[in-house]
Amino acid sequence: MQTSELKHFKEILESRRTQIVKNISSVNDELSQLNSLELSDEGDHASVDNNSMVESAIVQQQEQELREIDVTLGKISAGDYGVCVMCEDLIGFQRLKVKPHAVYCIDCREIVEKSK
Repeated sequence: MQTSELKHFKEILESRRTQIVKNISSVNDELSQLNSLELSDEGDHASVDNNSMVESAIVQQQEQELREIDVTLGKISAGDYGVCVMCEDLIGFQRLKVKPHAVYCIDCREIVEKSK
């Protein structure tokens, strides 16, 4: 992969990382506000609990993506970016354009998903 392409993917990943960190912080602030509300109605409690569960699920998903991005940024620094962790072939450029933090090529991704 060319240096300009690596730089492009690194910028995309760093931008996405910044966005995720902001999102997580915002959701955590919102959860804190929801938990500090003094509610007297059971319907309000149910609504707050439902919102909290949804927000927590979003945070978990984004934390996972953040970990994947951090690993990928490390691979860029180490010169290992774009190599499938399963078969060690190069991950296709089009796949990386869609998911810059992909760790599997298309074929191996399908194998992993089928085995789950």
